[in-house]
Amino acid sequence: MATVATVLARKGTTVVSMIASDSVLNAANLMNNQGIGGVIVTDGEEMIGIFTERDVMRRVVAEQRNPATTTLREVMTAPVVSCRPEAPLEDCSAIMTAKRIRHLPVTDENGIVGILTSGDILAYQAKDHETTIEHLTDYITTAG
Repeated sequence: MATVATVLARKGTTVVSMIASDSVLNAANLMNNQGIGGVIVTDGEEMIGIFTERDVMRRVVAEQRNPATTTLREVMTAPVVSCRPEAPLEDCSAIMTAKRIRHLPVTDENGIVGILTSGDILAYQAKDHETTIEHLTDYITTAG
């Protein structure tokens, strides 16, 4: 059974974070430039929230807030749902589905160690299925 650590080993553990007093405009620009869908919001060293594309849509645009003057603290999602590196992917996928979220910070005793996304899970499953198909094809080809 695949774990979150397996996916993070393949994808990497880069975590992009911003402080709670940063503006939504700065966060949106950073997310766009980095090609990411969300950032961790911190207060000092502590993760206090997450800000995603969905937050931009629901809490900024839909509420007609000014992104230049709105802070992440005002519109971030908190508290943050997270998982552990040893968690099975199936469990994390179920959490994401139940909570209707696409970004799941990964934490251990030292703090945040990565972010698991729904896209990461799909990419892992696709690669896993591809490998299984290759093995079955090889087996059928050599057995016949």
